[in-house]
Amino acid sequence: MTSSDLQTDLWNRIQAGDKSALKALFELHYHGICQTIHRYVADHALVEDLAQEVFIRFWEKREQITIAVSVQAYLRRMAVNEALGWLRRNKRWEEEEFHPEMSAALDHSAEEQFMHGEMERSIANAIDALPPKCRTVFQLSRFEELTYQEIADQMGISIKTVENQMGKALRLLRERLKAYLDVA
Repeated sequence: MTSSDLQTDLWNRIQAGDKSALKALFELHYHGICQTIHRYVADHALVEDLAQEVFIRFWEKREQITIAVSVQAYLRRMAVNEALGWLRRNKRWEEEEFHPEMSAALDHSAEEQFMHGEMERSIANAIDALPPKCRTVFQLSRFEELTYQEIADQMGISIKTVENQMGKALRLLRERLKAYLDVA
């Protein structure tokens, strides 16, 4: 059974209310979720608390959740949202608790925030405009952090095809986002 098949099976069992499937999913992804949260929050105990909260919310909302790409990608997005939500709720920007680059990133002017939002929308639109196979390879590599081998296995294609599709995606994104890349 491939990793993708295992995750699909676990997801189906979780939707049916199988707590043992949630436990298996937790064991499979807990470390990666902690790593994702740690990008925003430095305190190890808090990282673990937030990671557990991700799985609790995942379980509680399982009937409303729609998985578009993969369970792993959904959990990572939940982890980022959980970390950012905690930061917003607690409004604690002390450098001993958070990474310095995070507190600097949160201290933007309204104009910088607007420009950042514009850039994010442009990036999202550029990714959405990629050809389907190209977009899937890019998302699996960059958002789910899968290796080329894992992508090849999941999609049933060769590693060379993954490399070609990734190269094409990056080339198209560079072309479409040239206005942001030329700023120097």
